[in-house]
Amino acid sequence: MLRRGDSGPQVRELQQRLRQLHLYRGDADGDFDRRVEDALRVFQWARGLRDNLGVYDEPTRRQLESETSQP
Repeated sequence: MLRRGDSGPQVRELQQRLRQLHLYRGDADGDFDRRVEDALRVFQWARGLRDNLGVYDEPTRRQLESETSQP
């Protein structure tokens, strides 16, 4: 589970996957900041994943991976 304030390669992959869907336009720098959180919320809301908005949990990861390719 990832949330704002986290950092590292998993966050970088999240950023890259969100960029594939044109939801995130920032650099894939590995920092889970407000822009990543906002992009993630848009993704989750549009897909009915509303239990943990803004948090990269397991259901969100599965859905995002099903819609994107490995960066």
